[in-house]
Amino acid sequence: MNTKLFQKDFICTPDWTVEDLNTLLEMAFRLKSEFATGQYHDHILRAKTLYMLFFEESTRTRNSFETGMTQLGGHAIYLEPKATQIGHGENAKDTGIVLSSYGHGISIRDCRTGIGNKYLYEMAKYADAPIINMQDDVDHPCQAMADLFTLMELFGRDLRKRKFVLSWTYAPKYVRPLSVPQSLIWLMPRFGMDVTLAYPEGYHLMPAVLDKARAFAAEAGTTITETHDMDEAFRDADFLYPKSWGPIMVTEDEPTVEAMAAKNTGWRVTQERMKLAKPHAVYMHCMPIDRGHEADGEVIDGPQSVIYKQAENRLHVQKALMSLIMGGRA
Repeated sequence: MNTKLFQKDFICTPDWTVEDLNTLLEMAFRLKSEFATGQYHDHILRAKTLYMLFFEESTRTRNSFETGMTQLGGHAIYLEPKATQIGHGENAKDTGIVLSSYGHGISIRDCRTGIGNKYLYEMAKYADAPIINMQDDVDHPCQAMADLFTLMELFGRDLRKRKFVLSWTYAPKYVRPLSVPQSLIWLMPRFGMDVTLAYPEGYHLMPAVLDKARAFAAEAGTTITETHDMDEAFRDADFLYPKSWGPIMVTEDEPTVEAMAAKNTGWRVTQERMKLAKPHAVYMHCMPIDRGHEADGEVIDGPQSVIYKQAENRLHVQKALMSLIMGGRA
């Protein structure tokens, strides 16, 4: 357990050691169990402020962070570029220095391709307060940690040699970033899981991210397997995480994206496809879900689905994160 995480940025999980991440998980288990028995945590971040800067809209992320700050005794302030001087061109340095002189943490969601992750690290260079990644174009670390926490709740702390399937699915509505699949392929091999990555041609992840994931797998004695066959990926799986992402490494041109997706409508989770996995396999998704496109309703709402548990656990993992990096002592 690392007790010296006070003021440590949480931008990408590779920046944290496995020991650091386990400390976060242990704190989340403790806070969730105490919350269930009616214990209050409003002393941990009493009178402290978190600035939440959103470049994109949010349901689960905004509300889990804001609720978490309230439960920890602090206050969260919602910001968006058009309501701040960021919308008029103020840079990350000036914003970070000023906000960290007022408050105790800055959390940012910025999924602009080629911009978001760089913006977070740029602000971290100058801000005195820790920076929390609420999702960028590269990583979604809070979601991935909540997903890992959920699997540990259901299957125990030792997840070695479990087959974790990360699969692309069809969705017609908009181009989702690569950050969720990339956060998972970085994190799960470090905790003992063998990862299978399934996607149609053109939907590959960032090469540098995949290279780092393979290095993590080699270090942990786990494997990463790629396939263009969804059924093959599902076969004998323990954990199924099918979700949509855009062909961002190829194009973000909307008509081209729609045409590519239209060729792959069969990449959908059905009950028949679920039967290819092990009987205890769980269906996971970060939400929002395109019902009837990414997965059938009987899967989403079925007994193997743990999507609402994942969403709930965002609250507990983020409370643990904020407690450690905003509430501790140097």
